[in-house]
Amino acid sequence: MLTRREREIIALLRRDPLAGPQAIADAIGTTRSAVNVHLSNLGKKGAILGRGYILRQENAVVVIGGANIDNKVCSLAPVQHRTSNPGRSNTTPGGVGRNVAENLARLGTPTHLIAAVGRDAAGGRLLGDTQAAGVRVDHVHRSTHPTGTYTAVLDADGDMVVAISDMAATDALTPQDLQHARELIANASLLVLDGNLPAPVLTYALDIAHPAGVPTVIDPVSAPKAALLAPLIARERPIFALTPNLEELEAITGRPVGTEEKDVIAAAALLHERGVRHVWIRLGERGSLLSTADDGHTFLTAPPADVRDVTGAGDAMLGAFVHALLAGSEPVDAARYGHAAAALTVASEATVRLDLTPRLIEDTLNDPSWSQT
Repeated sequence: MLTRREREIIALLRRDPLAGPQAIADAIGTTRSAVNVHLSNLGKKGAILGRGYILRQENAVVVIGGANIDNKVCSLAPVQHRTSNPGRSNTTPGGVGRNVAENLARLGTPTHLIAAVGRDAAGGRLLGDTQAAGVRVDHVHRSTHPTGTYTAVLDADGDMVVAISDMAATDALTPQDLQHARELIANASLLVLDGNLPAPVLTYALDIAHPAGVPTVIDPVSAPKAALLAPLIARERPIFALTPNLEELEAITGRPVGTEEKDVIAAAALLHERGVRHVWIRLGERGSLLSTADDGHTFLTAPPADVRDVTGAGDAMLGAFVHALLAGSEPVDAARYGHAAAALTVASEATVRLDLTPRLIEDTLNDPSWSQT
């Protein structure tokens, strides 16, 4: 909660956004050094952004999740197992939560990232690159563990063969590491949670967001992570949206899910009963199914894409979905927007497209070759 003095400073900044510390001190009858302390606390609470004392913007998103270094290796020919394969490699910023945050920022949504990185050079570079993309990183925890890594081997057609992640820093994240961000989370327009987070951290974030009325979107990330997430999905703590693929859907519901339309719809209905408003199920090349409690379901086709690298497609899809929702789109239209962002991402070798813009997505949406339903 903001203190009385902090509220006074916020009110003054609304009247005079260019007021400096001395002017604020004179206006409220205190010292410049005291004002500097208040401004620092307001920054930590997310009420102001940066040295310019910019007031927190509307539609700000808080993303809590993984941040790591991506090492991607792509074979130049179909992969042959148990032998050396010629290929190429590159290293980029990564992590599901971090990638979602960067996609949001590049699309123009004010975004804060809460994650854990090491106190090593890799963590410093990761924070620098993420901040340069427009993401606020003030609440990223510097862990005693090394910065996480994600190493993926891709086939010549861009499909993943295998991936190995070392996320000790994320695994070690605790609710105590998020305490300084309580106000930030409670005042968010929307909260995005990455299923890589430990269960106590997910629970802590949900317990802040729910009473504050902050809609929460959860990406299950993988089937093993989804199984750990399942006990947290309950009607007494409703979730705005959940974005599983079929394997993750099976892990969360605890039962097999067939590929027939009726099977997928029935599985989504089980999650609606557990308090999930929107269940957006990823179906790979087939597209997706968006099921909304009490409002039915819609199957969406994926746009045509020249696949070069599938890494980051789901993160772009989720980031664009959230961006479109906050811009006022209906959920089905926001899902289409997400599909377009994913198609643009797989057509690039970058995990997050550096040239991703709303205009680029709109052009994809308007492509006559895409039948959107």
